[in-house]
Amino acid sequence: MSEWLVHPGLVLVFGAFALPFLRGGTRGAAVLALPLLALFCLWQLPEGTSWRVHWLGYELSPLAVDKLSRLFATIFALMACGGGLFALRQQSRLEIPAAYVYAGSAIGVALAGDLVTVFVFWELMAVGSTLVLWSAGTKTAWAASRRYVMIHLFGGVVLFAGVTGHLLETGDAAFVRMAPDSVAHWLILIGFLINAGAPPLSAWLPDAYPEASWSGTVFLSAFTTKTAVYVLLRGFPGTEFLIWIGLFMVFYGIVYALLENDMRRILAYSIVNQVGFMVAGIGIGTEMALNGAAAHAFTHIIYKALLLMSAGAVLAATGRRKCSELGGLFHSMPLTTICGTIGALAISSFPLTSGFVSKSMVTQAAIDGHLLWVWLLLAAASAGVFLHAGIKFPWFVFFQKDSGLRPSDPPASMRWTMVAFAFLCIALGIWPEPLYRMLPYAVDYVPYTAAHVLTQLQLLLFSGLAFFVMLPWLKRTPTVTLDVDWLWRTPLPTLARAVGRAHRGLRDGLGARAGAFAARLSADIRRHREPGGLLLRSWPTGSMALWAMTMLLAWLVLYYIP
Repeated sequence: MSEWLVHPGLVLVFGAFALPFLRGGTRGAAVLALPLLALFCLWQLPEGTSWRVHWLGYELSPLAVDKLSRLFATIFALMACGGGLFALRQQSRLEIPAAYVYAGSAIGVALAGDLVTVFVFWELMAVGSTLVLWSAGTKTAWAASRRYVMIHLFGGVVLFAGVTGHLLETGDAAFVRMAPDSVAHWLILIGFLINAGAPPLSAWLPDAYPEASWSGTVFLSAFTTKTAVYVLLRGFPGTEFLIWIGLFMVFYGIVYALLENDMRRILAYSIVNQVGFMVAGIGIGTEMALNGAAAHAFTHIIYKALLLMSAGAVLAATGRRKCSELGGLFHSMPLTTICGTIGALAISSFPLTSGFVSKSMVTQAAIDGHLLWVWLLLAAASAGVFLHAGIKFPWFVFFQKDSGLRPSDPPASMRWTMVAFAFLCIALGIWPEPLYRMLPYAVDYVPYTAAHVLTQLQLLLFSGLAFFVMLPWLKRTPTVTLDVDWLWRTPLPTLARAVGRAHRGLRDGLGARAGAFAARLSADIRRHREPGGLLLRSWPTGSMALWAMTMLLAWLVLYYIP
């Protein structure tokens, strides 16, 4: 019976090709039906490997299910459904089909039981995400997409080299736990980290995501970095140096989000920050930490989508994205304000929200593992998250000064999507047991203890106080912040130009020397072809006999050498 089971990812991938040919209500019904059908097919799959394919002497498992893969595939399908409903009024006919290819490929990665299948869906995911970015139809989107493609092609090449090396070393394509103990495994790890947005190859994320359409960014936020978290959970749990990579990502995202003026770039940097929490949890590697990383990926997709939906609603209504150009929108967009604020509280780990439940599992794992410095840094980072995403985003966009703009809340499909995601943020915060049951390991954790709640509230209170004390210095100005992107824009192009000049100089110098040598050689040949030259002069018989004997002796020596 297993051969008759349907791959949920392929439902979305192939279904996407039918969407451009549908119109009106039929198209809307298909947009909602495809991810729900994929979700239904997913939950019909038994645990274990359902598909096996033999390829070039390797056994591939394109459809394999366990609790971890089902968790990620579930949230990817739900995100496709919510994103499709939010983008239903999007004018581009390309965006939703491309997004469904993107989402279906992410599900394919989650359900892949071998590295070859991971790589195939990994690259298909890059194609889908690029098309989502292109569908914005702007010059800035096109410009951002070029480097986005180059970075992901580079990451794909690195991953391909690693997978190839792994196949040659082990003779096994199964996607199992690995350790960075060989060049192949290091290449696989680097390929995964590129998609996770780990610096210094992270500039593609805040550079590209904000250039998508008001709905495209919602899709882009959900899949690429979270599939990277999934494969790190699957392939490299307990790799200790990931703790420090994660912590660097956490503070890197906070600093640049605080400096940023563009509301969608603020939220893009916060993706790097939040993925850092997950990567740190993966590095800790205990069951609690891995459960926390997986749970935080699940909740992050929901509240980050909600934040970007509220930002997208503002962008669609006003055409503006700079914090310095916004403010006072709570007067005319009350529902968007409420939903955006709930998302901001969830990302800040406010009690009774989903972020409080998932993020606290990671910090608790640091305490249980006696990693005091890690816990202190994660706690400090939680305060920083509240500063940039919990307060800064809603304050400058919806409150503070009155910009004079009076747009209304978005159309019904967008409103209902935001309300549904806001409900999930609160529901999972109040009743996390359904999420706990989906996690890969048994959960024995109670987040709502008096000590934990009071500690978190105190942390958020002092963070909020610090924000308003520093408010005069946080006044938004129409500036652009350049992060590690500076490496790719300034020193590396300068180095490339210097290398180019050196190459041209070397080429010209060698060319001149080669030309002079060729001229001398040609003159010598011409000289010897003239009467009296070496080739045309008469040779004495004795000299010819000497040369013949010499060649014969040489032949005999070479013949008898064993």
